[in-house]
Amino acid sequence: MACLLLLCALLALNAVPSCVAKTSDCDFFPFRDTNLSLSVRVRDLVSRINFADKVLQMSRGGADQNGPAPAIDYLCINPYQWGTECLSGDVGAGPATSFPQALGLTATFNYDLLYSVASATATEVRAKNNNATAHGSYAFHTGLSCWSPVINILRDPRWGRNQETYGEDPWLSGYMATAFVTGLQGDNPTYVKANAGCKHFDVHGGPENIPVSRFSFNAVVSMSDWRMTFLPQFKACVEAGAWSLMCSYNSINGIPACANNELLTTILRNEWNFPGYVVSDQGAIENIWLGHQYTSNATQTAAVAVNAGTCLEDGNYENNVFSTIGQASMEGLIQNSTIDDAVSRLFMVRMKLGEFDPPEMNPYTTINVSVVQSDEHRALALQAALESIVLLKNTPLTGLPIENEVDTACVVGPFIDNPYALFGDYSPDVMVEYVVTPLQGIKTLTNIGKSVLNSADGCSDSKCSTYDSASVKAACNGVDLVIACLGTGSIVESEGNDRADINLPGSQLQLLQDAASVSKGPVVLVLYNAGPLDVSWAKNSDQVVSILESFFPAQSAGTALASVLTGQYNPGGRLPNTWPASLDQVPDITNYTMVGRTYRYFQGEPLYPFGYGLSFTKFYYYAFTVNLQSGNVFVSFSVANEGPMAGDEVSQVYISWPVGTVGAPQLQLVAVKRITLEIGQGVMLDFIITSDQMSIYTTEWVVPTGTYTVYVGGQQPNQPTSAPSNVLSGTFTIN
Repeated sequence: MACLLLLCALLALNAVPSCVAKTSDCDFFPFRDTNLSLSVRVRDLVSRINFADKVLQMSRGGADQNGPAPAIDYLCINPYQWGTECLSGDVGAGPATSFPQALGLTATFNYDLLYSVASATATEVRAKNNNATAHGSYAFHTGLSCWSPVINILRDPRWGRNQETYGEDPWLSGYMATAFVTGLQGDNPTYVKANAGCKHFDVHGGPENIPVSRFSFNAVVSMSDWRMTFLPQFKACVEAGAWSLMCSYNSINGIPACANNELLTTILRNEWNFPGYVVSDQGAIENIWLGHQYTSNATQTAAVAVNAGTCLEDGNYENNVFSTIGQASMEGLIQNSTIDDAVSRLFMVRMKLGEFDPPEMNPYTTINVSVVQSDEHRALALQAALESIVLLKNTPLTGLPIENEVDTACVVGPFIDNPYALFGDYSPDVMVEYVVTPLQGIKTLTNIGKSVLNSADGCSDSKCSTYDSASVKAACNGVDLVIACLGTGSIVESEGNDRADINLPGSQLQLLQDAASVSKGPVVLVLYNAGPLDVSWAKNSDQVVSILESFFPAQSAGTALASVLTGQYNPGGRLPNTWPASLDQVPDITNYTMVGRTYRYFQGEPLYPFGYGLSFTKFYYYAFTVNLQSGNVFVSFSVANEGPMAGDEVSQVYISWPVGTVGAPQLQLVAVKRITLEIGQGVMLDFIITSDQMSIYTTEWVVPTGTYTVYVGGQQPNQPTSAPSNVLSGTFTIN
């Protein structure tokens, strides 16, 4: 209750005066007639807006002085706040349920779970918007238009924003984006609960700041890589019904993304028939001029951006670049019809959100703030944290789960009791009263540290630049079990902050080795990170019996960890990205060729492969068939749990192209399904591989002729580091 009262107080402080006219005085406007089609209503509305107000609507898409979009009093239209973040919960708008960071959600490989997380997020977004607008507030982050999801490809382990993505595979990114978009926007046939905004469009994946700035970076990409790696997930986002895309900071082959006609018009609108709006990243419009030096003044910059297809500027200033649209129009640089199209796209989304309809017609207007941190949402946050955990290493008999009593134990590392370190970038406000840290979770266990449970941070934060070896050795001296919680955190990797390497930060490796050297028992390593880490010492150490990858699990971190440590929950997550053995396997971050990047083009043996993850049980695949019919491939197989406990399996289907196919990845994921199997239970799964999934782009899309191979299993085929389950293969031929 206290947090909800605080929310109301904050909204009152940030109140922006709304239109003084009563809606009932404006009901005669045709754009408020719900019997008319949306297109007719939008056309009527835009025709009534004067030119100066159209410019203001396009130029007020950001924070602080750059937002909200102002009221249009003569039409009884209230302000609208375009800036809202919804990546892992409702961000920056007061109390909210915190779900695991996006990369961790992807590690679940669970479409239905991500759909539920996005739906719960939208419910809280809508609840707080209802409350905000009722109090006359249109403050930043209180709107209904989410700048989420982030679906850029995790192409380099050093990029600071890897945590926000859905991993390295374009098909998986599109699959998970579809879950997020449909979950967030809701299933009402008339109204959208909150509109999704897929970003950053396009060819965007580092650098942030090492070795050069993202604000002026030019990504040089081949048409094949652009079409086959950087565009597919955005096309999936559009096909899922997303109402917005955000254009990125970078240039693509010399043309800034927000001024790129080929990207925003030829591909997005003409090829994909996108009906929504394009908003710039914050400051991206001004960087067309000041960063990329693609234009020579603000007026010219506004013209190239609007003509390319950018509808809304998220800027840094009140008098931003789009404020000069009027001047550009006077100089003949922008046609009025182009401005009307942009404004129409903005108001079409506001129509879909129900802004101009009687509230009783829209079921989402009744959602109130009691849903924030509801029992249902907190349970979902815990389930998501559990399903995101990936078991990277487990030594039989001495590893997890810990079912017997452990008399003495130590818990060490900078993540053990710091609630803020467990949250990723763009996370909701940390509500400490709902956060369970790893140490707090372990303290609830009755069998670990029965007599002694010591703890030591060792470092003041995850940078671990100052290390207290003595405290770690004292805590772990002679204990029967060490649990080390290490990783990066958002102070090491985040927006604007790349990593120079993939090492454990600072003295964390020394911390791990010190704890192991003085204990008399095994070590369990728990990682909290996004970008891959070089944990080769732990992988090869006999004393480190188990390694858990937990990503940034947010408020349920400790509860999830405790459940996995003792086998109350059997981990089933899979890595959504390749972990290289060293940076020697990774091209320069500014090199945008896909050669050597991701499992699709990787060269050498990784530390851990994409799609990898262990279980406390064992799965077996059988009864595999492959049939080609009418251009599509029908795949069927069965999988059974042959191990000692129930568990989740992530069944994965890959294809490889005919030998010698030019431009083809060496392997491509085409289907996944996460299933729960009881002991001895088996299930048959069926998938369809479409002709689109077999297509290769050189100068056009073609389906190569020849013999393809299909692989099914709980992992990639032919990996030295692998789970004990089997992988089956079959073939089909395209003539």
